[in-house]
Amino acid sequence: MNHLKKISNPLLAWFRARARSLPWRDDPRPYYVWVSEIMLQQTRVAAVMPYFSRFVAALPDIGALASADDDALMKLWEGLGYYSRARNLKKAAQVVMEKYGGAIPRDFDKLLALPGVGRYTAGAIASIAYGARVPAVDGNVLRVVARLTASREDVLREKTKRAVEEALAASMPKDAGQFNQAMMEMGALVCLPRTPHCAECPLASLCRAHAEGIEAELPVKAAKKERRIEPRTVLLIERDGKFAIAKRPKRGLLASLWEFPNLIGEKNRAEILAFCKDAGLPVKSARRMKAARHIFTHIEWRLSGWHILLKDDSEAAVKEPRAPFGSAPLPPLTWATRQELSDTYSIPVAFHAYIPQNT
Repeated sequence: MNHLKKISNPLLAWFRARARSLPWRDDPRPYYVWVSEIMLQQTRVAAVMPYFSRFVAALPDIGALASADDDALMKLWEGLGYYSRARNLKKAAQVVMEKYGGAIPRDFDKLLALPGVGRYTAGAIASIAYGARVPAVDGNVLRVVARLTASREDVLREKTKRAVEEALAASMPKDAGQFNQAMMEMGALVCLPRTPHCAECPLASLCRAHAEGIEAELPVKAAKKERRIEPRTVLLIERDGKFAIAKRPKRGLLASLWEFPNLIGEKNRAEILAFCKDAGLPVKSARRMKAARHIFTHIEWRLSGWHILLKDDSEAAVKEPRAPFGSAPLPPLTWATRQELSDTYSIPVAFHAYIPQNT
């Protein structure tokens, strides 16, 4: 990878001419860099922009984040997915307040020790916010380097990532923050996964994959396991203009977020009515709703939905159901208005197809 030392000048010249204006790039204070990098994990820049603006307006600094109400924090994050990122942000902010007096550390190893901060994020904060000469290697950077070097090493292996880090560290120019951002920008705008724009690339003359005509074959990634398909039936239970929601367990998928009650498996009308009867819910009507699906990293939920309208003036408490059909009992229910679902409670994207609209 020695010829990576030749890429700095053309890459930085291209970046200075073509770099996108982004709020965390235009104002690279450590807090902004950190929040943006966490948000950008598994998420596109265009999707992150409005979330970032709302987040830093509501929680403008480390102290505000460290003391944020959990439900308010989840509401700010609603729709971004991978909610553990937000929980770890708050945990890390509390560590920064307790150990570092509210100042995000400059040192790579201290950054790496914070909850939710991996090697890439630590490198990005240290280099972009503080100018440290350390690499920041994400998926975009791995793809660019694999093509520049015509490497057929599996980029998902930790050994490969460390080798790329070492090679870039040895090639790092003085302006490490701009170099790292330029590498990320190359992967995001030019060296795309399926159809790289080689004619627009400032490094085309240095790219071994381009010279060999094998750009589309790289990078090499081990085949992923197939996602598990999991059918679920969502119950939009309405009573006196309010809708039943429940909080998910503190651990596991979508931990501590609010959801509509749901059952494992696809249930028919008779099964739904029997379940509601067991749960002490006096049903006035049951209407099938549209099907939906949501893809997690390793699981795909295939959702069917039922709008369950309870009898007027029903104040019956939910009884402990006998958990028919192999499903878990209903958890304690909270009743929320349409406006509260919109403004107060964080409902994961997986259930957004069933959120009642304000009329």
